[in-house]
Amino acid sequence: MRVLLIGADTSVGIALQSHLLRWGRHEVEPLNISACRWKSERQAKKAARRGGCDVIIDTRIIAACDSGEILHEIDIKRCHWLAKACQRSDIRYVYLSSSRVFSGTRGRPYTELDPPDNQETIGQLLLQAESLVRDTCDAHLILRLGPIFSARGVNVLTHMLGQLIAGGTLTLNNGLIGCPVESQDAARVVAAIIDQVSAGAESWGTYNYCSPDPTHCYEFAEVLLASASQFSEFGPTAVQLEVRAEPEAPLNRQLDCSSIRNTFAIKQVAWRGTIASAVKHYFELQADQE
Repeated sequence: MRVLLIGADTSVGIALQSHLLRWGRHEVEPLNISACRWKSERQAKKAARRGGCDVIIDTRIIAACDSGEILHEIDIKRCHWLAKACQRSDIRYVYLSSSRVFSGTRGRPYTELDPPDNQETIGQLLLQAESLVRDTCDAHLILRLGPIFSARGVNVLTHMLGQLIAGGTLTLNNGLIGCPVESQDAARVVAAIIDQVSAGAESWGTYNYCSPDPTHCYEFAEVLLASASQFSEFGPTAVQLEVRAEPEAPLNRQLDCSSIRNTFAIKQVAWRGTIASAVKHYFELQADQE
C-alpha cells in the first residue's frame, strides 16, 4: 500500500516511517507538520490525493497532546477536511487520538464503548475531532493511545531528563495515573494495523492501545533516573525527587486494550522494558548535537 504519513517529523511519525521502510511492505510519502498547516479544505484535499495514496496516517493531534501544545479549532477542521477527502477518494483514514479524551475519574480502564467524558478544553476538542472523523469517513480507524514518550521531540521523557540533568528538585504529581507508550511501540501497533488493512481487513472503528503497567509521574521519573545514571554522572545530591505537597484528585486514564488484541492480535508491551533503549537513544542524540 501507499501510505501518506502526516506528521512524519513527530516522534511517532519518525518511528513509524523507520518501521515501515525497514520492512519494505509499504511505500511511504512523508509530510512534515509544517507542510500540513492548511488554511483551506482545498489544500488538505490536494495533500490527501498526492501520490495516489491508499491510506493516510494522521499523527498531528497525538503529537500536539503529548508535547503540551495547545489545540485550536483549525486543527480539528483539518481532521474534518482529511476525512472528507478520504471519503471522496476511497482512502483509508487512520487517525491517532489520545486517552485524554477521558476524564480519568471512573476508577477502572476505559473501553471503546465508554463515552468520552473529559470536560476540559482538550478533551472536548479531541471528542470533536473523533466525531468528525467517525461521521465523515466510512473507512476510518481511530486509535486512542496512552501518553507517548520518545528520545526525540518534546514529551514527558525528554522534559524529565532535561530537568534531571539540570539538577535541583523535581516536584511531581503522583495522582495522575496512566499507561505510557514508547514511540517505537506505537509505531509497531500502527504498522501491524496497516499490514492487516493491506491484506483486506476492514475492521474499521475505534480502538485503544496503551502499555499494560499503569504508573504515575514520580515512579516514571524514578525509573528514568535509574536508567539515565548509566549515561550521565549524577552526584549524590544533584537530583531530588519530591511529591507535590498538595496532590490533585487521582486521575486514571488506563485503557482497556482487549478489542485491539482480539481484532488485530496486537499484544501490549510494558513501558518499563522500553525505557533503557529510549534513554540511551536520548543521550546519543544529545552527543550528536554537541
